[in-house]
Amino acid sequence: MADCIFCKVAAGEIESKKVYEDKEIVAFHDINKMAPVHIVIIPRRHISGLLDISSKDYALLADMHKVAIRLAKELEIAESGFRLVINCNRDAGQSVDHLHLHLLGGRALGWPPG
Repeated sequence: MADCIFCKVAAGEIESKKVYEDKEIVAFHDINKMAPVHIVIIPRRHISGLLDISSKDYALLADMHKVAIRLAKELEIAESGFRLVINCNRDAGQSVDHLHLHLLGGRALGWPPG
């Protein structure tokens, strides 16, 4: 999608601090971090949000979670704990209409969120 900021990040048109990329997924540091470690994991292909996935996207969602677990280990937050979040639509806090998974850690995270 031409005006999607995450599509531009995935295409390399907008600079980001990438920590992972392959042919399907890109992961980068969030510029508005909410924890010492805050990584955004996105599919390269534009999917507006969680409600827009189809059964063919289930493997992609699993792969995004695999990347999150790999990064949690690499960034040394796996043992102390981390949180994975997918916000769905505005009231849940989705501010970019491109499916994305947040990896948060590096400090104690409160509950309930929000």
